[in-house]
Amino acid sequence: MYQRFQDLGIPVTLVRNTDETVDPTERVNRILNAYGNNSNVIVLSNHINAGGGDGAEVIYALRNNSDLATLIATELQRAGQNIRNVYQRRLPSDSSKDYYFIHRNTGKTQPLIIEYGFLDSTKDDVSQLKNNYPAYVDAVVRAVLEYIGESSPSDTYVVQAGDSLWSIAKKFNTTVDELKKLNNLTSNTLKIGQKLKIPTENNEPEGTGFYIVKKGDSLYSIARQYNTTVEELMRLNNLTSSSLSIGQQLKVPAEVNPPITDNYIIYTVKAGDSLYSIARQYNTTVNELMDYNNLTTNLLSVGQKLKVPTEVEVKPPTSTPEPEGITYTVQRGDSLYSIARQYNTTVDAIMKLNNLNSTSLSIGQTLKIPLGNTNTETRYIVKAGDNLYNIARQYNTTVDAIRRRNNLSSNNLSIGQVLIIP
Repeated sequence: MYQRFQDLGIPVTLVRNTDETVDPTERVNRILNAYGNNSNVIVLSNHINAGGGDGAEVIYALRNNSDLATLIATELQRAGQNIRNVYQRRLPSDSSKDYYFIHRNTGKTQPLIIEYGFLDSTKDDVSQLKNNYPAYVDAVVRAVLEYIGESSPSDTYVVQAGDSLWSIAKKFNTTVDELKKLNNLTSNTLKIGQKLKIPTENNEPEGTGFYIVKKGDSLYSIARQYNTTVEELMRLNNLTSSSLSIGQQLKVPAEVNPPITDNYIIYTVKAGDSLYSIARQYNTTVNELMDYNNLTTNLLSVGQKLKVPTEVEVKPPTSTPEPEGITYTVQRGDSLYSIARQYNTTVDAIMKLNNLNSTSLSIGQTLKIPLGNTNTETRYIVKAGDNLYNIARQYNTTVDAIRRRNNLSSNNLSIGQVLIIP
């Protein structure tokens, strides 16, 4: 991961690069000495879990929101790992403080503990940690790049024991010739640890999506899921056999229109989708989508099928007026003030719309958020991958102007946040 960030030109420091024991105080000192005590410093504390569970966990500090943690969990899920939890943890003796010292003592930085899986898992984690760790590395790097508004010109892959150009080409749905051309290779010989650039997907034909192979998948089950045939999947991916490997990326036919049943439509999740954006598109709520699909988390994976409830024939909207309000589910650490600030409204307006007689909130509570009257100003809802620079360019304004109009103290944005564009 360190090398990956270096290759991309992202400033990065290792707290330790040898097998040494570092006590909590020294570890915190090395973190704060690297780039200073700044809120734009991201700290990634990488771990393997134990205790008999299964799946990845991402734990974030009380002072931070869940955006980066959720992005990391989403990318790990796309890389084939199941997600156990994304959460914060409080110190039992003082609930205003973080449980973990890496959160509690690292000043203004944004620290995350990433538990990639359980070493004593009785399910999938042991083999996944052994075989899939390069994919998990790339998953975390992709999440961080998206969060800070950077992009990678191409994916890279670190050669493992037993790899060949043919097996790597098959894994990433490309050809040996394309790999050799992109990496200026004159032979098929590879070295363990060698870094290869992988062709990006920017030139894929319209009408295709991507699916990451999970444990138990077969070409038949994937073909059935996407209303296609095994033969079509093999043709689309240049496969010569029906064998699949966990983490392999497959091209799949994208549905032009979601199928409609009597009570709901089937929607296939695309890159960049969130439950909020889907709910807004189809005039429903996040809670209703979660109830209808028996979801226990907001995390989605590309290619996932969702039932979208409807009582009439539903068509994707063309240009509909903005709703008068949106629905928000209270998260740990929220206050009426922080929610009002996020959505450019006031505490009084939220209390009035929800008939609240106190500012106390409970986790999981549903609030209606008034979007207010912005007169002739444009209202913009932040999507995955957005940053202030590209939003300013899109609306022919400046980053400073957007920050002033929205009383922003930093360039950090959260998905679903409402901005007023001056």
